[in-house]
Amino acid sequence: MGRRGRGFGSAARVLAAPPIAGLLAFPGRAALAGLLTLAAAPGAALAFDFFGLFGSEKPLEPTPQSLPYAIDFVVEGDEGVKPSLQDASVAYRLRRDPPSDGAALALRVGADFAPLLDALWAQGYFNAKIFARVGGAEQKLMGAGELTSLARAAEAYRGRALVPVTIVVHTGELFALRRIAVLDGAGAPFPPDVPPDYVTRLKPGDPAKAADIRAANARLVDYFRARSYPLVKAPLPQPVVDHANGTVDVAFTVTPGPQAGFGAVSITGPQGFDPAIVRSFVYLQEGQPYTPRALSETRRSITSIPAVGSVRIREADHLDASGNLPVFIEVGDRANNLVGFTAGYSTVDGPMGNVYYENRNLFGGAESLRLDGAAFYTPRVYGLTTGAGPFGEQNFSEAGLGGRVSASFVKPALWGSRVDFLASGAAELNRAGGGDFGGYAYQLAGGTAALRYRVDESLQLQAGLKFEKGEATDSLGRVDYAFLGVPLSIRYDGTNDLLNPTQGFRLAATVTPYPGVFGSAGFTKASVAGSAYYAIDESADYVLAARAGFGSIFGVDGGLASLPANYRFYEGGLATLRGYRYNSVGPRTWQGYTVGGLSAFNATLEARLKVWGDFGVAPFFDVGGAYCDSIPSGGCGDTRMAAGLGLLYYTPIGPIRVDFARPLNPRDGDYPVAFYVSIGQPF
Repeated sequence: MGRRGRGFGSAARVLAAPPIAGLLAFPGRAALAGLLTLAAAPGAALAFDFFGLFGSEKPLEPTPQSLPYAIDFVVEGDEGVKPSLQDASVAYRLRRDPPSDGAALALRVGADFAPLLDALWAQGYFNAKIFARVGGAEQKLMGAGELTSLARAAEAYRGRALVPVTIVVHTGELFALRRIAVLDGAGAPFPPDVPPDYVTRLKPGDPAKAADIRAANARLVDYFRARSYPLVKAPLPQPVVDHANGTVDVAFTVTPGPQAGFGAVSITGPQGFDPAIVRSFVYLQEGQPYTPRALSETRRSITSIPAVGSVRIREADHLDASGNLPVFIEVGDRANNLVGFTAGYSTVDGPMGNVYYENRNLFGGAESLRLDGAAFYTPRVYGLTTGAGPFGEQNFSEAGLGGRVSASFVKPALWGSRVDFLASGAAELNRAGGGDFGGYAYQLAGGTAALRYRVDESLQLQAGLKFEKGEATDSLGRVDYAFLGVPLSIRYDGTNDLLNPTQGFRLAATVTPYPGVFGSAGFTKASVAGSAYYAIDESADYVLAARAGFGSIFGVDGGLASLPANYRFYEGGLATLRGYRYNSVGPRTWQGYTVGGLSAFNATLEARLKVWGDFGVAPFFDVGGAYCDSIPSGGCGDTRMAAGLGLLYYTPIGPIRVDFARPLNPRDGDYPVAFYVSIGQPF
């Protein structure tokens, strides 16, 4: 004869991680600030000892005024439940705060019965038995009961030793699920395949673990909400436990409510600029079918405004007169000024650094202004093909130094529309030409002005004017130029995350005609690049990622030599072809210098696998090349391949990566292995 269990809701608290765990999740400045805060707080040493940073916990000393104790857990059966027992135990959590007398200690131990039982039931052990030993006294814990024997035993240790407290747990057999049902609010089954079996992921014979049942209940809610049932209700099920047979029956009760669309959207805040700017980044239409993903994309769209610091989206608890669900958006301001720096290093491309200043609300209309200053050093590597020096010798001189200063300005939502105004200017000097694979030196200055139209949160169209004047020198000679271009672009981003996508795809295409003005030859430069992501499992611990890109320059009078070297296509580097120096792959002269091409392609296949907690690996294969003609061909050009492994540490803001890449068809002078350090995925 079965009986209804106490429910799984109360067991949830024993599975929660300590709040401090999130503080140390990212090893950066935020974590350092958090550690300094802890160091200044009372009891900070205990927090450090918890992580084992400064040795073990110092035992308390016995005193006549209190009864300090040492607590241990002995598990007969499944030893794996011990961490959950410790998390649930009141006596264990308060072990650094000794009680004043034996009665208080006995009450503390007795209070452990309910949370320990919840922890064991959460693991599927419904016939577990719990005993408490204090000194020489032992008693079965049964909730509120006579605990005088434990109190007397504890008093015997006053002033002479720590009171030994032992919690003994006999787990017994692991219970299994027997019958699983999903019922509507009236207690009737849903139609066949509603919801599909894969939603609960439970089947008869599975361990009857509370965490699995709670997760199944949450997935049922998500299933109906994704199908435009915003008011779905699904209380946690009450399991029916058959102690005699070691089985559990579970019936999920789901009341979907009515299907609905989005209703009116109300915006509160921000304080520093017109809310109409925020509204232009909200693409929800009244009557549009409700989905949680649309709300997530709305939040992501609004937070793309640099002046926005926080976004909270609330849903109404009832439908409006039209049967739609009103939505309330609360927007907070971000601090106006930002100063920062970035740095990077590659064994093949050398070090780089960048400092920047950003004002996120320049004129009170969410305008952003960013000023950047970058410096980099590209080592000149002489190899066997040049005869200029021993293999692998590096000539670190000022010839490898370069720098760039730039400014960018964005005025979002012109007159409350979806049109943004963008302007940028830059001046750059790069003298790193030469070396085993050629390269080029250049100096330039120019600017761009453009209008961007946001079709929705995923699709953007952009058109503008670009002017640039400069000179570029490589082994083919020097080209002085002054170009006026008309860049046209389209961008689509249907992924679920900016820094660590696991689903969806991205596509970007640009074409820029450069008419023959200011005495320069005319031509057109076009490129297209895309990437796709597919999570194999529901938790996205195993993700397949791929990217491909193609570019072409056509309409050039005079061939490669008439085109500035910095406008040609090259491959090589973290963003295109790992394992090879930046921009070192492409057509080469008879002396062995890379000069770039009129077309190029690259492709990557990568698997991103979490293997242990927040740590993961990413085996990858890269291929790419650049060619003399506007269409890639094998007659004049270079194609290279590489393979490698990335080591990843996932943080709340994105993964930290270290990539090791090995050229598969190296040239004389290529490094056998290159490594890269980056924040975020390379694509």
